[in-house]
Amino acid sequence: MTAHRQITKGSGAKWVGRAMRRVEDPALVTGRGRFTADLPAAYWVRFVRSPVATGTIKSIAPPKGATVITAADLKDVKPIAPMLHKFNYKPVGQPILADDIVRFTGEAVAAIVAASKEEAEDIADRVAPEIDESAAVIDAHDALHENAPRVHADVPGNLILDAQIKTPDFDGAWKGAAKTVKVEVRSYRQNATPMEARAGHAAYDAATGRVTLTCTTQMPHLTRTAIADVLGFPESDLRVIAPDVGGGFGQKMSLAPEYVLLVWLARKFKSSVAWTEDRRENLIASFHSRDQYVTLEGAFGKDGKLLALDADIVSNVGAYSCYPTTCGVEPLMALAELPGPYDFHAYACHARGVLTNTCTMAPYRGVSRPIITFALERLMDKAAATFGIDPIDIRRRNLVSQFPYTSATGLVFDDASYKQTLEMSVEAIDVPAFRKRQKEARAQGRYLGIGFATFSERTGYGSPAFAARGMDITVGWETVILSIDPSGFVEARIGASPHGQGLRTTLAQIIADEIGVTPDVIKIVHGDTDRAPYGWGTFASRSLVICGGATMMAAQKVRAKLLKIASHMLEAATGDIVLESGYAKVAGTDRSVSIAAMAREAYTQTHRFKGEIEPGITETATYDPPGTFSNACHAAIVEVDVETGRAMIERYLVAEDAGRIINPMIADGQVHGGVAQGIGNALLEEIVYDETGNILSSTLADYLPPTAHEVPLIELHHMETPSENSLTKAKGLGEGGGIGAPAAIVNAINDALTPFGVAIEEIPAAPQRIRAVLRKVQNKR
Repeated sequence: MTAHRQITKGSGAKWVGRAMRRVEDPALVTGRGRFTADLPAAYWVRFVRSPVATGTIKSIAPPKGATVITAADLKDVKPIAPMLHKFNYKPVGQPILADDIVRFTGEAVAAIVAASKEEAEDIADRVAPEIDESAAVIDAHDALHENAPRVHADVPGNLILDAQIKTPDFDGAWKGAAKTVKVEVRSYRQNATPMEARAGHAAYDAATGRVTLTCTTQMPHLTRTAIADVLGFPESDLRVIAPDVGGGFGQKMSLAPEYVLLVWLARKFKSSVAWTEDRRENLIASFHSRDQYVTLEGAFGKDGKLLALDADIVSNVGAYSCYPTTCGVEPLMALAELPGPYDFHAYACHARGVLTNTCTMAPYRGVSRPIITFALERLMDKAAATFGIDPIDIRRRNLVSQFPYTSATGLVFDDASYKQTLEMSVEAIDVPAFRKRQKEARAQGRYLGIGFATFSERTGYGSPAFAARGMDITVGWETVILSIDPSGFVEARIGASPHGQGLRTTLAQIIADEIGVTPDVIKIVHGDTDRAPYGWGTFASRSLVICGGATMMAAQKVRAKLLKIASHMLEAATGDIVLESGYAKVAGTDRSVSIAAMAREAYTQTHRFKGEIEPGITETATYDPPGTFSNACHAAIVEVDVETGRAMIERYLVAEDAGRIINPMIADGQVHGGVAQGIGNALLEEIVYDETGNILSSTLADYLPPTAHEVPLIELHHMETPSENSLTKAKGLGEGGGIGAPAAIVNAINDALTPFGVAIEEIPAAPQRIRAVLRKVQNKR
């Protein structure tokens, strides 16, 4: 059944739908934020990192009088060992400090402990580990060769994960094709490059024997669980706090071995220890992402309808497997979600995770979806050219339009607007006017291009989705504890751990509408394992759907209790009472009582309720939904300077549908930020290794995030298709901006290059790559 759709700036509710300013911002913009690196410590840590990609550690000679920790000191510490129980996964353990063998440039081999940052850094500079360097393997295709060096001796062929799917109707559909079209794309390696690099501070409490770890994590509770497991002590002896975090984007989701060591050191020295990562460390040793080869071959009917898709995915996962998602997060997402927004059911896919002597991979905003969307949208443009169909028309013929829809991999798409957002973007960008201008520009020797990308974004999925991967740690649900204290103020304690998403604001808007108060009396508590209920943190565009749903459920329980209390105090039926503007009112009368007075009564005058209402106002709710799908169409107009290879974005437009929009200003900000990172993925950002595994992009002079100069004004158009799979009717949208941008921009570049008969099939489409394909044509001529 199709839900009612409308183009709107919000839901029209009293607080939900308002473009409220974020309550998080005043402290941040006035310098009053609380960041990990602000904390003082008795000791500071600096890591000594391997200068080579692989080899055997012969010796680590500490300077006289220095405190140097090596793997020899950590014999009782377990390795980090995430686990999958499917897809031919080969478990590998990551030592906290490299033990005997180093496996990537930048792997920590020792830790210096000193009284100041400066002293620790000076000592680290004097420690030169002696490593017997051996042959490294850097590229995933090379690592699959029969004679390639093994990254781990117990993983034959460096194949840590091997997943395949083939639908029963695949062969028949393939045989019925009029034409087949093939694309081979490459996504080079990225780093999330958060404004704040990683940092940790571990403090020992002599009175209790507990350690408090303050760190830049997206998953405080799971960080506590994992560290307690690795070090072998009760979770109750560890408190984890995530204060203000200057960007995460997935890089701060996985367990960092550095945090394990900090807690170990705090317990050893019975004091406080701290570490702040510098930018070079972040670029070489913090989690990387998106190093993939994707080959697609589509079987099309004579009308341009996609009948079947054959896919091969080779994902370079680095030297180890990230915790808790494992290295399967990229290849398995690609396998499951590659069919995207297109209507076909015959599908075959082979997805492999391949170990190499490079930094470990982990999720980064969008995970595999920027790559698979890029591949699928390149296939659509190439198929359009093959059939002589307009690229927009081939999408019209193939996009899903009936809901609910079950994909070739069994994912159930809730109601969405794939065709509608396509039409919205086509109309807004005025394709006929652009084609006229493009023709005129070409006559003048200027090359303009337009590109589109349509996609679905799986969001807000709970434990069933992660269980399908066979994860040892099945994340998903969220719990919220909502209270009104005796003074009438509201507190929501949440397991999610926002770090820039504006969740304190949007959850307050949801609560305010449910219980009839204003957001300014609501406090959201998060990021502290002593205060917040166990939860899975913030990632995967999940928080507003899952944590928001749990918040709504808890608020509805609180509302029901408030109505009972008001019924006693006002001597009226609950059905006659409304909650609004901080009061309970009897409809049609002037009788009312403030919610603050009701709260005081619930704690201090409980005898009046004669046992019919329990003391206090605290309710708990847990939500674990199946997930929902946002969707969008991105459109880009670029100009390519064929002499230099530079691609300049002239116009960028997004038509998106994320269900009910709780706060339009925050929604816009999420899309803007995602698009900016997507531009970096499309044009600029690349972690580069040489053939020996030495990293060549270890500063921001070499690794180039987009600046305000490269990011144009982003034009947004919203639709709302409320989701029946989400209690709030909202869908996630935190990753969509980054998912659509690479495909739209590269399609626009290729449209601009049409007169030359060449195409770019790699991201980033850096100037040197554009010039390389143009030189091939020029040399032939």
